Amino acid sequence: MSKFYVVSSDILPEVLEKVLEARTLLQSGKVKRISEAVKQVGISRGTYYKYKDAVFASPQEQNNRKAVITMTLRSEKGTLSKVSSLISAKQVNILAINQTIPINGIHNVSFTLDISDLDGDIQSFLDLIEAMAFVDKVDLVAIE
Repeated sequence: MSKFYVVSSDILPEVLEKVLEARTLLQSGKVKRISEAVKQVGISRGTYYKYKDAVFASPQEQNNRKAVITMTLRSEKGTLSKVSSLISAKQVNILAINQTIPINGIHNVSFTLDISDLDGDIQSFLDLIEAMAFVDKVDLVAIE
């Protein structure tokens, strides 16, 4: 089992930060190949491969936080729209929506959300959604 530490970048070799930069370039699609990324940041491919699975940005440095929530909604006209409007009003961005077809007057909906700019804490946000008249249940599946 690996141990993890939070360490100031001031005391770490610069190469570790460059590995993070290379990974960001790849994930953002700014470069297509590892060879392009490492050349752009000025490290070797060997260095990248040595550290790529061991160096991570701290959560404070990540640009976004994600959450996955599921809910059971009564199948009434405009319910999904009303939930989406509430989510938007709380400064949350919807990244993906998956829903089942209504059966016996209810359907399940799963939202993947960017909660980086959430106005308030996650539990209050979930309670607000669950308080809506047509929402039967809300669950937080995962949060990052």
